[in-house]
Amino acid sequence: MSCDIAIRYAAGEREREAAIASEAKLVAVTGPSGAGKTTLLNCIAGLHRPLSGHIRIGGQTLFDREQRIDLPPERRRAGYVFQDLRLFPHKTVAANLAYGARPEAPWKSPTEALDFLGIAHLARRYPATLSGGEAKRVAIGRALLSAPRFLLLDEPLTSLDPARAEEILRLLERIRDELGLPTLLVSHAAAEVERLAGATFVLD
Repeated sequence: MSCDIAIRYAAGEREREAAIASEAKLVAVTGPSGAGKTTLLNCIAGLHRPLSGHIRIGGQTLFDREQRIDLPPERRRAGYVFQDLRLFPHKTVAANLAYGARPEAPWKSPTEALDFLGIAHLARRYPATLSGGEAKRVAIGRALLSAPRFLLLDEPLTSLDPARAEEILRLLERIRDELGLPTLLVSHAAAEVERLAGATFVLD
């Protein structure tokens, strides 16, 4: 992944520090609730400004306080899958996937994307009619279709039963192994981290 992060940032009313350096394709960040994990992802995506330090992903500097570099979110091109997914309730699955899609995406057509995600049969459905696992696959697919330089995943197995969690784990393994997209995963689940991550960092 070529991930080099060393920042100090505000999370709630407290200041946090994070130091992450790894070449693994998938890097996991874990730690107790309130440790600042989601805020760290927001810093990487450009949605929250660190107080100091630097963020470099894939050899590109996204933020460096001393050098006065702070790329806006659209130039960072992070595929961000939020905990609450943020699907458009008034759009079908196909329309949610098409929103923000770029020609550089991993698939040549929407049909290929639906097949890869295992949700071709859901194309005309609306988010309110989806299960938790189905909605997460749509959110992951929408992030991938934006042709991101890297992927940020915030607790992707939250609120899923074991069967649905296994489906998402298999999808994330395919993304890691077949697409080779650099990924930073935030998770509380030890089994998920052990199965997916090439390197793990703990915020405490």
